[in-house]
Amino acid sequence: MAVRKNQANLTAAEKRDLVGALLELKRSGRYDGFVSTHNEFIVSDTDFGERVGHRSPSFLPWHRRFLLQFEQELQRINASVTLPYWDWTVDRTAGSSLWAADFLGGTGRGSDGQVTSGPFAFSTGNWPINIRVDNRRYLRRSLGAASRPLPTGPEVDSVLAMTVYDTAPWNSTSDGFRNHLEGWRGVNLHNRIHLWVGGQMATGVSPNDPVFWLHHCYIDKLWADWQRRNPGSAYVPAAQTPNVVDLHEAMKPWNDTTPADMLDHTSHYTYA
Repeated sequence: MAVRKNQANLTAAEKRDLVGALLELKRSGRYDGFVSTHNEFIVSDTDFGERVGHRSPSFLPWHRRFLLQFEQELQRINASVTLPYWDWTVDRTAGSSLWAADFLGGTGRGSDGQVTSGPFAFSTGNWPINIRVDNRRYLRRSLGAASRPLPTGPEVDSVLAMTVYDTAPWNSTSDGFRNHLEGWRGVNLHNRIHLWVGGQMATGVSPNDPVFWLHHCYIDKLWADWQRRNPGSAYVPAAQTPNVVDLHEAMKPWNDTTPADMLDHTSHYTYA
C-alpha cells in the first residue's frame, strides 16, 4: 500500500528518488502527455458548457484519477516512489523546504521569472517546457508575488466544516464544499495556490511545474479528510444532469473510470 507523506517529512533519499523519477518521465516524453491533458480540459471546461476536470463536481474525482495515473507512471520507473503532499498552511514561504535546491528549486529571477536553482532549472537541460502558452521554454515561478497569501489552517477548517458536497448549477458559482475547495467562492483554497506560485502554475499548463502534483495531493488529502467527516454526504449529482459528470458516468479522457470509482482512495494509497 502506497503511503503519501508530507513533503516536509521526506528523507534525502526519498527526495532524490522522486526527482529522479520525474526527470526520467520527462526524458521519456510521457510527462508532457499529462501537461497536454490538463491543458485540454482547462480550455474546454466552461461554466455553461461541458465541464469535467474543473468548475464542476467531478473536479475532485477527476484529479484523483489524474494523480493516480501519474503516480503509477513514476512507479514504473521506481517502484518505491509515491507522491508527497505540500501542506501550504504550514510551509507558507519561499524559504520552505520544498523550494530547496535539492528538491524543487526556488522562485524565479526578477527579470523573467526563470527558475535558476534546483534540478528543474532550465540551465540543467533536463526540464524544457515543451507544452506551453508562449515561446518561453524555461520553468517560471514568482513565489508570493500574488496579492493574497497562502491559505491558513482556520481557512481550511472553515471549508472542511461544510457538510454539502456540491449544489446546482454545478459550476463556479455553486455553493458547497467542492467549489469552496476548488476556489471559485469563499476563502479560495486550490486556485489561490496556483496564483501564489505563479509562472506556469497560473496557466492551464500548470503540471509543467512539479509542485502541481504536491499541491493537488494536498487538495486530494483535504477531500479525503472531508469524506471521513461527512460519510453521509454523497457525491452529487447522481444522474442525468446536462454538461456535468454524474456519479456513474465515465470521466473523460478515461472510458473506464466514474466518480463512484474514485470515492474510496484507500485501496490505492493512504496519507501519512
